[in-house]
Amino acid sequence: MNRPERPAHKSRVVRTNRQLIVFSDDWGRHPSSCQHLVRQLLTDWDVTWVNTIGTRLPRFDRMTMSRGWQKLKEWSHSGGQGQPGQDSQPRILNPAMWPGFSSAWQRRMNRWLLSRHLRRHIPSLSESIVLTTIPVVADLVGTVNAKRWIYYCVDDFSCWPGLDSRPLRMMEEELISKVDAIVAAGENLAARIREMGRQVTVISHGIDVENWSGATRPHPRLSDLPRPRILFWGLIDRRLDTKLLNALGDGMKAGTIVLLGPEQAPDPALDSISRVRRLGPVPFSELPSAAHAADVLIMPYADLPVTRAMQPLKLKEYLATGKPVVARRLPAVHEWEDCLDATDLTEDFVAAVVDRVNTGTPHKQKQARNRLAAESWREKAKLLQQALLGA
Repeated sequence: MNRPERPAHKSRVVRTNRQLIVFSDDWGRHPSSCQHLVRQLLTDWDVTWVNTIGTRLPRFDRMTMSRGWQKLKEWSHSGGQGQPGQDSQPRILNPAMWPGFSSAWQRRMNRWLLSRHLRRHIPSLSESIVLTTIPVVADLVGTVNAKRWIYYCVDDFSCWPGLDSRPLRMMEEELISKVDAIVAAGENLAARIREMGRQVTVISHGIDVENWSGATRPHPRLSDLPRPRILFWGLIDRRLDTKLLNALGDGMKAGTIVLLGPEQAPDPALDSISRVRRLGPVPFSELPSAAHAADVLIMPYADLPVTRAMQPLKLKEYLATGKPVVARRLPAVHEWEDCLDATDLTEDFVAAVVDRVNTGTPHKQKQARNRLAAESWREKAKLLQQALLGA
């Protein structure tokens, strides 16, 4: 557990005159593009990362109750947690919030709670640049006196399963109209923002190739499973095409379909697919060894509005492992189709997986993947820094 947050008068020594405040998914909870990018900035920027809540619809299930209990523990430490500045760690704030934005009073409450927390714990607020991946801070723009506001659009919140889409869509539209600059993770997301009349800079996701290509041992949780091992990692939810997975299980004469990752209200039909093994989440650092144990990596997403808008981090991670990759043909895949097998039809997906089990990654696909070397997170962070500074 992080140390309790220090009072403002004992705040850490500022290492740079570049002050960055980030509103995004909880630091360290799940890997995200924003976390990868900010890690590259930590040596040159003094970063405060603000963990927030309120994007998901309230549910009375085990996951939500566990999450709520975690947040209550964090808030009990004087409203948040913090750490002294380190090269690999930003300062972390956990402001108390009302878990929703669906009504005017909830928005007013959270605007007051967040702005009060920021003013208490960030003395240099007026000199700070704010980066946000979430629309829930729309009411802070113009209320909090920051130097510059940037929206980093990584998803279309209006169609994401399990999110409170109506207020998120309204707040995103307000945020887009207010911020100084906008960055999008893909052209499909950028096109939607341009339709709202704003200019946008596209910064696609990065990859650290050496991290994904250096595994020498299979992950122990996969090594005893029957081969061939067909692997997916990521959030297991309604975006997965259960009919496709069922057809894949029927089309395999032997082997295992492995799903690694946390679950968010997945389709109950997954329970009836005989070859599917759901092993839960593993640490991000262990994913290369999981890939090493697999024969084929898959992205079995359904063709839905949410999947046509998303930019999955796993795409370049998959490619960097050197393993065969089979994916549903979606906008995020288009630029990399020469590096993998992209299919529209379920039967073609199944046939491609079975074929790659026998043939491995084709030479032409391996050659096409060489351009991953130019996609490092370090280079992507340089582009983000230009957007932050308005260069």
